[in-house]
Amino acid sequence: MLIGFTYDLKEDYLAEGFSEEAAAEFDVPETIEGISNALESLGHQVVRIGNVKALLNRLHNNERWDLVFNICEGVQGIGREAQVPAVLDIFGIPYVFSDALVLSNTLHKGITKRLIRDLGIPTAPFALVEQAADIPRIDLPYPLFVKPVAEGTGKGIGPDSKVKNFAELKAVCLDRLERFRQAVLVETFLPGREITVGIIGNGDKARVIGIMEVIYNQRETSGIYSFQNKAHYEDFIEYVVPERDLYEQCSKLALASWRGLGCRDGGRVDLRLDEYGVPNFMEVNPLAGLNPVHSDLPILAAKAGISYNDLIAMIMEAALDRLCQRSNKN
Repeated sequence: MLIGFTYDLKEDYLAEGFSEEAAAEFDVPETIEGISNALESLGHQVVRIGNVKALLNRLHNNERWDLVFNICEGVQGIGREAQVPAVLDIFGIPYVFSDALVLSNTLHKGITKRLIRDLGIPTAPFALVEQAADIPRIDLPYPLFVKPVAEGTGKGIGPDSKVKNFAELKAVCLDRLERFRQAVLVETFLPGREITVGIIGNGDKARVIGIMEVIYNQRETSGIYSFQNKAHYEDFIEYVVPERDLYEQCSKLALASWRGLGCRDGGRVDLRLDEYGVPNFMEVNPLAGLNPVHSDLPILAAKAGISYNDLIAMIMEAALDRLCQRSNKN
């Protein structure tokens, strides 16, 4: 099969003047090589396309592929993750991972939480701050947690994200509004354990392939899964598989979230326990990082005995099964 491969290469954006934080979600050569090699080991021919602009140029030159393996995060706008899927839909080219609607909804953490809440799935109470005037209107008990509404990889999350009073809330909200030029999500801080769940598949066939808990070591005192902690997890974080009862609770909630949001093929759902030990939805990652060494999904897969190449094979199998089913319906 001829596989087009779309991605945002971090080095390209750093060369354009992006800061390390601004380019944090983009992929390094190690990730591109890992995915390409895994796909080729399955017998596919891989064409490295690059970002959405490169995709548009190739389509203009009448290039086509049997399937596109898309991990593009995009650069501009609240719908940036949906750009490649939308283009591929226009040209009728199938692709791996979620569609434009899902990627638009799930990039916006506030919209995602509204959908999750309507599904009856536990999630922390929250409010959106779109401008400074919204801050005094927040009526939630402290402590609260503040983060940009549409960022990943821990961007905009730091030790100051947990706020204990109005003065701290105002300062952090204003800082994030200024730095990220987007709305800010404010939610009740959940004090319990932090869990991430890896999922492969679609609809009723979706299944949990592994779960891991984020444990902070003695060198990490904030208890916040921040941008810095994610970037240097070897120094501050230990990942462990939780006990069976919690594993089952988290699996059930994560699968309900994945199916309810319409996510496809593979990704992660992040959870945190409240003060009563009840798992709550935090966010979903339908374009989960796939760095062979540093990304959560490959790490939790490895803890479940799944090699990196096997993980990519499982994602591809889920996508091809989904496309086969759609073809049969048509």
